[in-house]
Amino acid sequence: MAMEIYDHPTFKMACQQFDLVANFLGMSESDRDRVKYPKRSMTVALPIHCDDGSTRVFSGYRVQHHLTLGPTKGGLRYHPDVTLGEVAALAMWMSWKCALTGLPYGGAKGGIACDPGKLSRNELERLTRRYTQEMIPFIGPQVDVMAPDLGTNEQVMAWMMDTYSVHVGATVPSIVTGKPVALGGSQGRREATGRGVAYLVNRATDTIGMDITKATAAVQGFGNVGSIAALSLARYGAKIIGVTDAFGGVFNSKGLNLWELEKHVEKTRSVAGFAEAEPLTNEQLLVLPCDILVPAALERQITEVNAPKIQCRILAEAANGPTTPEADEILKKRPEIFIIPDILCNAGGVIVSYFEWVQDLQSFFWGETEVTDKLFRILETAYTQVVALSRKQKIPMRLAALSVGIKRVQEAKKLRGLFP
Repeated sequence: MAMEIYDHPTFKMACQQFDLVANFLGMSESDRDRVKYPKRSMTVALPIHCDDGSTRVFSGYRVQHHLTLGPTKGGLRYHPDVTLGEVAALAMWMSWKCALTGLPYGGAKGGIACDPGKLSRNELERLTRRYTQEMIPFIGPQVDVMAPDLGTNEQVMAWMMDTYSVHVGATVPSIVTGKPVALGGSQGRREATGRGVAYLVNRATDTIGMDITKATAAVQGFGNVGSIAALSLARYGAKIIGVTDAFGGVFNSKGLNLWELEKHVEKTRSVAGFAEAEPLTNEQLLVLPCDILVPAALERQITEVNAPKIQCRILAEAANGPTTPEADEILKKRPEIFIIPDILCNAGGVIVSYFEWVQDLQSFFWGETEVTDKLFRILETAYTQVVALSRKQKIPMRLAALSVGIKRVQEAKKLRGLFP
Protein backbone atom coordinates (compact mmCIF):
# COMPACT_ATOMS: atom_id res chain seq x y z
CA MET A 1 0.00 0.00 0.00
CA ALA A 2 2.07 2.91 -1.28
CA MET A 3 -0.20 5.91 -0.56
CA GLU A 4 1.67 8.03 -3.15
CA ILE A 5 -0.69 10.97 -2.59
CA TYR A 6 1.17 11.71 0.65
CA ASP A 7 4.62 11.77 -0.97
CA HIS A 8 6.56 14.30 1.13
CA PRO A 9 9.80 14.10 3.20
CA THR A 10 7.92 14.81 6.44
CA PHE A 11 5.36 12.04 5.79
CA LYS A 12 8.18 9.60 4.96
CA MET A 13 9.83 10.61 8.23
CA ALA A 14 6.60 9.98 10.21
CA CYS A 15 6.27 6.57 8.51
CA GLN A 16 9.90 5.70 9.30
CA GLN A 17 9.27 6.51 12.96
CA PHE A 18 6.09 4.42 12.92
CA ASP A 19 7.84 1.43 11.30
CA LEU A 20 10.56 1.46 13.97
CA VAL A 21 7.90 1.39 16.69
CA ALA A 22 5.85 -1.29 14.89
CA ASN A 23 8.96 -3.47 14.71
CA PHE A 24 9.66 -2.86 18.40
CA LEU A 25 6.05 -3.76 19.31
CA GLY A 26 6.02 -6.78 16.96
CA MET A 27 2.95 -5.41 15.18
CA SER A 28 1.42 -7.65 12.49
CA GLU A 29 1.42 -6.47 8.84
CA SER A 30 -2.40 -6.30 8.80
CA ASP A 31 -2.40 -4.03 11.86
CA ARG A 32 0.38 -1.80 10.52
CA ASP A 33 -1.39 -0.34 7.50
CA ARG A 34 -4.63 0.06 9.42
CA VAL A 35 -2.95 1.98 12.26
CA LYS A 36 -0.52 3.96 10.06
CA TYR A 37 -2.46 5.44 7.16
CA PRO A 38 -4.97 8.31 7.43
CA LYS A 39 -8.66 7.49 7.39
CA ARG A 40 -9.73 10.52 5.37
CA SER A 41 -8.05 13.31 3.38
CA MET A 42 -9.61 16.34 1.72
CA THR A 43 -8.10 18.71 -0.85
CA VAL A 44 -10.22 21.74 -1.71
CA ALA A 45 -9.94 24.71 -4.07
CA LEU A 46 -10.59 28.00 -2.30
CA PRO A 47 -11.48 30.90 -4.61
CA ILE A 48 -11.76 34.32 -2.95
CA HIS A 49 -12.28 37.92 -4.05
CA CYS A 50 -9.09 39.89 -3.33
CA ASP A 51 -9.00 43.55 -2.30
CA ASP A 52 -7.63 44.58 -5.71
CA GLY A 53 -10.72 43.17 -7.45
CA SER A 54 -9.05 40.00 -8.71
CA THR A 55 -10.08 36.42 -7.84
CA ARG A 56 -7.42 34.04 -6.52
CA VAL A 57 -7.68 30.32 -5.90
CA PHE A 58 -5.80 28.79 -2.96
CA SER A 59 -5.31 25.10 -2.10
CA GLY A 60 -6.69 23.85 1.21
CA TYR A 61 -6.15 20.51 2.95
CA ARG A 62 -7.49 18.51 5.90
CA VAL A 63 -6.33 15.05 6.97
CA GLN A 64 -8.18 13.03 9.64
CA HIS A 65 -5.90 10.23 10.77
CA HIS A 66 -8.28 8.03 12.78
CA LEU A 67 -11.65 8.30 14.53
CA THR A 68 -11.29 5.20 16.74
CA LEU A 69 -11.09 6.97 20.11
CA GLY A 70 -13.32 9.97 19.43
CA PRO A 71 -13.41 12.98 17.10
CA THR A 72 -10.20 14.03 15.38
CA LYS A 73 -8.30 17.01 16.76
CA GLY A 74 -5.61 19.17 15.27
CA GLY A 75 -4.43 22.54 14.10
CA LEU A 76 -4.89 24.54 10.91
CA ARG A 77 -1.77 26.18 9.46
CA TYR A 78 -1.42 28.96 6.91
CA HIS A 79 1.98 28.73 5.19
CA PRO A 80 3.18 28.96 1.57
CA ASP A 81 4.74 25.47 1.67
CA VAL A 82 1.75 23.53 3.04
CA THR A 83 1.19 20.24 1.16
CA LEU A 84 -1.06 17.22 1.68
CA GLY A 85 1.93 15.04 2.66
CA GLU A 86 3.13 17.44 5.35
CA VAL A 87 -0.40 17.75 6.74
CA ALA A 88 -0.78 13.94 6.79
CA ALA A 89 2.45 13.57 8.78
CA LEU A 90 1.33 16.17 11.33
CA ALA A 91 -2.06 14.43 11.64
CA MET A 92 -0.29 11.13 12.34
CA TRP A 93 1.86 12.71 15.08
CA MET A 94 -1.27 14.24 16.59
CA SER A 95 -2.79 10.75 16.87
CA TRP A 96 0.16 9.44 18.88
CA LYS A 97 0.26 12.64 20.98
CA CYS A 98 -3.45 12.42 21.94
CA ALA A 99 -3.15 8.70 22.75
CA LEU A 100 0.04 9.22 24.79
CA THR A 101 -1.66 11.86 26.96
CA GLY A 102 -4.91 9.86 27.26
CA LEU A 103 -7.16 12.26 25.32
CA PRO A 104 -10.30 10.83 23.63
CA TYR A 105 -9.22 11.98 20.15
CA GLY A 106 -7.69 10.86 16.90
CA GLY A 107 -5.20 13.15 15.19
CA ALA A 108 -5.96 15.60 12.39
CA LYS A 109 -4.26 18.53 10.69
CA GLY A 110 -5.25 21.12 8.13
CA GLY A 111 -3.60 23.77 6.07
CA ILE A 112 -3.95 26.39 3.36
CA ALA A 113 -1.03 27.09 1.02
CA CYS A 114 -0.80 30.87 1.44
CA ASP A 115 1.39 33.55 2.95
CA PRO A 116 -0.81 35.13 5.66
CA GLY A 117 1.60 38.07 5.92
CA LYS A 118 0.78 39.07 2.33
CA LEU A 119 -3.00 38.94 2.76
CA SER A 120 -5.13 41.73 4.22
CA ARG A 121 -7.35 41.06 7.23
CA ASN A 122 -10.40 41.01 4.94
CA GLU A 123 -8.73 38.52 2.57
CA LEU A 124 -7.77 36.29 5.49
CA GLU A 125 -11.34 36.35 6.75
CA ARG A 126 -12.74 35.44 3.30
CA LEU A 127 -10.20 32.63 2.92
CA THR A 128 -10.94 31.24 6.40
CA ARG A 129 -14.70 31.34 5.90
CA ARG A 130 -14.42 29.72 2.45
CA TYR A 131 -12.24 26.92 3.85
CA THR A 132 -14.66 26.34 6.74
CA GLN A 133 -17.62 26.23 4.34
CA GLU A 134 -15.85 23.62 2.18
CA MET A 135 -15.07 21.53 5.28
CA ILE A 136 -18.57 21.59 6.81
CA PRO A 137 -19.51 18.05 5.61
CA PHE A 138 -16.42 16.67 7.39
CA ILE A 139 -16.24 18.63 10.67
CA GLY A 140 -18.28 18.90 13.87
CA PRO A 141 -17.81 18.87 17.67
CA GLN A 142 -18.00 15.03 17.60
CA VAL A 143 -16.28 14.59 14.21
CA ASP A 144 -13.30 16.94 13.81
CA VAL A 145 -12.33 19.93 15.95
CA MET A 146 -9.80 22.46 14.61
CA ALA A 147 -7.34 24.70 16.48
CA PRO A 148 -4.72 27.35 15.64
CA ASP A 149 -1.29 26.39 14.30
CA LEU A 150 1.47 28.10 12.35
CA GLY A 151 0.15 31.31 10.75
CA THR A 152 -3.29 31.14 12.41
CA ASN A 153 -4.59 32.56 15.69
CA GLU A 154 -7.62 33.18 17.93
CA GLN A 155 -9.22 35.47 15.33
CA VAL A 156 -9.07 32.78 12.63
CA MET A 157 -10.77 30.36 15.03
CA ALA A 158 -13.48 32.96 15.78
CA TRP A 159 -14.25 33.27 12.04
CA MET A 160 -14.39 29.47 11.72
CA MET A 161 -16.74 29.16 14.67
CA ASP A 162 -19.01 31.88 13.28
CA THR A 163 -19.13 30.31 9.79
CA TYR A 164 -20.06 26.90 11.20
CA SER A 165 -22.57 28.38 13.66
CA VAL A 166 -24.32 30.40 10.90
CA HIS A 167 -24.56 27.19 8.84
CA VAL A 168 -26.23 25.15 11.62
CA GLY A 169 -28.33 28.05 12.93
CA ALA A 170 -27.02 28.03 16.50
CA THR A 171 -23.84 29.07 18.31
CA VAL A 172 -21.47 26.06 18.49
CA PRO A 173 -18.34 27.08 20.43
CA SER A 174 -17.09 23.46 20.60
CA ILE A 175 -16.45 23.33 16.82
CA VAL A 176 -12.96 24.84 17.33
CA THR A 177 -10.52 25.39 20.19
CA GLY A 178 -8.02 28.20 20.65
CA LYS A 179 -10.83 30.77 20.36
CA PRO A 180 -10.88 34.12 22.16
CA VAL A 181 -11.99 33.66 25.79
CA ALA A 182 -14.95 35.97 25.09
CA LEU A 183 -16.35 33.37 22.63
CA GLY A 184 -15.90 30.30 24.84
CA GLY A 185 -12.13 29.94 24.68
CA SER A 186 -10.26 28.56 27.68
CA GLN A 187 -8.16 30.53 30.12
CA GLY A 188 -4.51 29.52 29.63
CA ARG A 189 -4.98 28.01 26.15
CA ARG A 190 -2.65 30.41 24.33
CA GLU A 191 0.17 29.83 26.83
CA ALA A 192 -0.41 26.07 27.24
CA THR A 193 2.17 24.65 24.80
CA GLY A 194 5.01 26.91 25.95
CA ARG A 195 4.17 26.36 29.64
CA GLY A 196 4.09 22.61 29.06
CA VAL A 197 7.52 22.70 27.39
CA ALA A 198 9.03 24.57 30.35
CA TYR A 199 7.34 22.26 32.88
CA LEU A 200 8.81 19.18 31.17
CA VAL A 201 12.26 20.78 30.85
CA ASN A 202 12.15 21.46 34.61
CA ARG A 203 11.20 17.81 35.21
CA ALA A 204 14.02 16.67 32.92
CA THR A 205 16.55 18.71 34.92
CA ASP A 206 15.41 16.75 38.01
CA THR A 207 15.78 13.48 36.09
CA ILE A 208 19.37 14.15 34.98
CA GLY A 209 20.41 16.02 38.13
CA MET A 210 20.86 19.49 36.64
CA ASP A 211 20.21 22.74 38.54
CA ILE A 212 17.85 24.75 36.31
CA THR A 213 18.76 28.00 38.09
CA LYS A 214 22.32 27.61 36.72
CA ALA A 215 21.23 26.46 33.25
CA THR A 216 21.44 28.33 29.94
CA ALA A 217 18.82 27.91 27.21
CA ALA A 218 18.49 28.67 23.48
CA VAL A 219 15.14 28.82 21.67
CA GLN A 220 14.65 28.45 17.91
CA GLY A 221 11.41 30.19 16.95
CA PHE A 222 9.99 33.09 18.96
CA GLY A 223 6.34 32.67 18.00
CA ASN A 224 3.55 31.80 20.41
CA VAL A 225 5.20 28.57 21.63
CA GLY A 226 8.84 29.70 21.69
CA SER A 227 8.21 33.03 23.41
CA ILE A 228 6.05 31.51 26.18
CA ALA A 229 8.54 28.63 26.61
CA ALA A 230 11.40 31.14 26.96
CA LEU A 231 9.50 33.29 29.50
CA SER A 232 8.41 30.20 31.47
CA LEU A 233 11.96 28.78 31.53
CA ALA A 234 13.19 32.15 32.78
CA ARG A 235 10.62 31.97 35.60
CA TYR A 236 12.06 28.56 36.60
CA GLY A 237 15.45 30.29 36.79
CA ALA A 238 17.09 29.41 33.46
CA LYS A 239 19.10 32.05 31.56
CA ILE A 240 17.96 32.50 27.93
CA ILE A 241 21.10 33.27 25.90
CA GLY A 242 19.90 32.86 22.30
CA VAL A 243 16.66 33.26 20.35
CA THR A 244 15.93 33.14 16.59
CA ASP A 245 12.93 33.49 14.28
CA ALA A 246 12.35 33.38 10.51
CA PHE A 247 14.06 36.77 10.04
CA GLY A 248 17.19 36.36 12.19
CA GLY A 249 18.32 35.89 15.75
CA VAL A 250 20.06 37.39 18.79
CA PHE A 251 22.61 36.16 21.34
CA ASN A 252 23.78 37.48 24.70
CA SER A 253 25.98 35.24 26.87
CA LYS A 254 24.85 37.16 30.00
CA GLY A 255 21.19 36.41 29.21
CA LEU A 256 18.60 38.23 27.12
CA ASN A 257 16.12 40.63 28.72
CA LEU A 258 12.98 38.83 27.51
CA TRP A 259 10.58 41.59 28.53
CA GLU A 260 12.50 44.17 26.48
CA LEU A 261 12.80 41.62 23.65
CA GLU A 262 9.01 41.15 23.65
CA LYS A 263 8.55 44.92 23.25
CA HIS A 264 11.07 44.91 20.39
CA VAL A 265 9.18 42.06 18.66
CA GLU A 266 5.86 43.91 19.07
CA LYS A 267 7.37 46.91 17.27
CA THR A 268 9.43 45.19 14.55
CA ARG A 269 7.71 41.73 14.28
CA SER A 270 11.12 40.04 14.66
CA VAL A 271 13.81 39.42 17.28
CA ALA A 272 16.43 40.55 14.72
CA GLY A 273 18.10 43.87 15.47
CA PHE A 274 17.45 43.75 19.25
CA ALA A 275 19.87 46.30 20.71
CA GLU A 276 21.21 44.42 23.72
CA ALA A 277 22.55 41.41 21.77
CA GLU A 278 24.71 40.12 18.92
CA PRO A 279 23.19 38.73 15.70
CA LEU A 280 22.74 34.95 15.46
CA THR A 281 21.56 32.67 12.63
CA ASN A 282 19.23 29.68 13.01
CA GLU A 283 22.11 27.36 12.06
CA GLN A 284 24.35 28.90 14.75
CA LEU A 285 21.63 28.67 17.41
CA LEU A 286 21.17 24.91 16.95
CA VAL A 287 24.87 24.26 17.69
CA LEU A 288 25.23 26.92 20.41
CA PRO A 289 26.83 25.63 23.63
CA CYS A 290 23.91 25.63 26.10
CA ASP A 291 22.25 23.36 28.66
CA ILE A 292 18.74 23.44 27.14
CA LEU A 293 18.00 23.61 23.39
CA VAL A 294 14.38 24.25 22.38
CA PRO A 295 13.58 23.90 18.66
CA ALA A 296 10.16 25.62 18.47
CA ALA A 297 9.96 26.38 14.74
CA LEU A 298 9.36 24.09 11.74
CA GLU A 299 9.94 20.36 11.29
CA ARG A 300 13.23 18.76 10.09
CA GLN A 301 15.60 21.32 11.66
CA ILE A 302 18.00 18.90 13.35
CA THR A 303 19.58 16.76 10.62
CA GLU A 304 22.53 14.39 10.17
CA VAL A 305 24.60 17.51 9.33
CA ASN A 306 24.14 19.41 12.61
CA ALA A 307 23.24 16.55 15.02
CA PRO A 308 26.92 15.70 15.73
CA LYS A 309 27.60 19.37 16.57
CA ILE A 310 24.73 19.99 19.01
CA GLN A 311 26.10 21.04 22.42
CA CYS A 312 23.16 20.81 24.84
CA ARG A 313 22.23 18.50 27.73
CA ILE A 314 18.43 18.66 27.21
CA LEU A 315 16.81 18.76 23.75
CA ALA A 316 13.20 19.86 24.24
CA GLU A 317 11.26 19.42 20.98
CA ALA A 318 8.65 22.17 21.15
CA ALA A 319 8.08 21.95 17.37
CA ASN A 320 6.53 18.97 15.56
CA GLY A 321 9.10 16.65 13.98
CA PRO A 322 12.16 18.90 14.40
CA THR A 323 14.60 15.93 14.40
CA THR A 324 15.01 13.72 11.32
CA PRO A 325 15.39 9.91 11.69
CA GLU A 326 19.00 10.23 10.42
CA ALA A 327 19.73 12.76 13.18
CA ASP A 328 18.03 10.43 15.69
CA GLU A 329 20.51 7.67 14.83
CA ILE A 330 23.38 10.07 15.63
CA LEU A 331 21.75 11.30 18.86
CA LYS A 332 21.25 7.69 20.05
CA LYS A 333 25.05 7.49 20.26
CA ARG A 334 25.13 10.64 22.39
CA PRO A 335 23.63 9.55 25.73
CA GLU A 336 24.69 12.85 27.33
CA ILE A 337 21.76 14.50 25.48
CA PHE A 338 18.37 13.91 27.13
CA ILE A 339 15.59 14.23 24.54
CA ILE A 340 12.04 15.24 25.40
CA PRO A 341 10.33 14.02 22.20
CA ASP A 342 7.88 16.28 20.36
CA ILE A 343 4.71 14.22 20.96
CA LEU A 344 5.29 14.65 24.70
CA CYS A 345 7.11 18.00 24.81
CA ASN A 346 4.53 20.09 22.91
CA ALA A 347 1.41 18.23 24.06
CA GLY A 348 0.32 21.12 26.32
CA GLY A 349 -1.57 22.81 23.48
CA VAL A 350 -3.80 19.85 22.64
CA ILE A 351 -4.34 19.03 26.33
CA VAL A 352 -5.74 22.51 27.04
CA SER A 353 -7.62 22.40 23.72
CA TYR A 354 -9.29 19.28 25.14
CA PHE A 355 -10.11 21.22 28.33
CA GLU A 356 -11.60 24.00 26.17
CA TRP A 357 -13.73 21.51 24.22
CA VAL A 358 -14.98 19.93 27.48
CA GLN A 359 -15.82 23.36 28.94
CA ASP A 360 -17.69 24.34 25.76
CA LEU A 361 -19.70 21.09 25.71
CA GLN A 362 -20.87 21.57 29.28
CA SER A 363 -20.98 25.42 29.24
CA PHE A 364 -19.05 25.45 32.50
CA PHE A 365 -15.72 27.26 32.61
CA TRP A 366 -12.62 26.94 34.79
CA GLY A 367 -10.13 29.52 36.05
CA GLU A 368 -6.56 29.67 34.74
CA THR A 369 -5.08 28.13 37.91
CA GLU A 370 -7.35 25.09 37.56
CA VAL A 371 -6.50 24.74 33.86
CA THR A 372 -2.74 24.95 34.47
CA ASP A 373 -2.91 22.53 37.42
CA LYS A 374 -4.82 19.96 35.34
CA LEU A 375 -2.38 20.46 32.44
CA PHE A 376 0.67 19.75 34.61
CA ARG A 377 -0.99 16.65 36.12
CA ILE A 378 -1.57 15.09 32.68
CA LEU A 379 1.96 16.00 31.51
CA GLU A 380 3.41 14.53 34.71
CA THR A 381 1.62 11.21 34.18
CA ALA A 382 2.75 10.98 30.55
CA TYR A 383 6.34 12.02 31.36
CA THR A 384 6.62 9.48 34.19
CA GLN A 385 5.30 6.67 31.93
CA VAL A 386 7.71 7.52 29.11
CA VAL A 387 10.79 7.81 31.37
CA ALA A 388 9.87 4.54 33.12
CA LEU A 389 9.46 2.65 29.80
CA SER A 390 12.67 4.17 28.40
CA ARG A 391 14.65 3.03 31.44
CA LYS A 392 13.02 -0.39 31.79
CA GLN A 393 13.48 -1.37 28.13
CA LYS A 394 16.71 0.67 27.68
CA ILE A 395 15.24 2.44 24.64
CA PRO A 396 15.42 6.10 23.49
CA MET A 397 12.79 8.49 24.84
CA ARG A 398 11.23 8.96 21.36
CA LEU A 399 10.73 5.23 20.88
CA ALA A 400 9.23 5.01 24.38
CA ALA A 401 6.78 7.90 23.82
CA LEU A 402 5.71 6.70 20.37
CA SER A 403 5.31 3.13 21.66
CA VAL A 404 2.87 4.22 24.37
CA GLY A 405 0.77 6.28 21.91
CA ILE A 406 0.80 3.85 18.99
CA LYS A 407 0.05 0.82 21.17
CA ARG A 408 -3.04 2.55 22.61
CA VAL A 409 -4.40 3.27 19.13
CA GLN A 410 -3.64 -0.30 18.01
CA GLU A 411 -5.41 -1.77 21.06
CA ALA A 412 -8.45 0.49 20.60
CA LYS A 413 -8.79 -0.60 16.95
CA LYS A 414 -8.53 -4.27 17.99
CA LEU A 415 -11.19 -3.85 20.68
CA ARG A 416 -13.61 -2.12 18.28
CA GLY A 417 -13.01 -4.70 15.55
CA LEU A 418 -13.45 -4.16 11.84
CA PHE A 419 -16.88 -3.28 10.45
CA PRO A 420 -18.55 -5.03 8.71
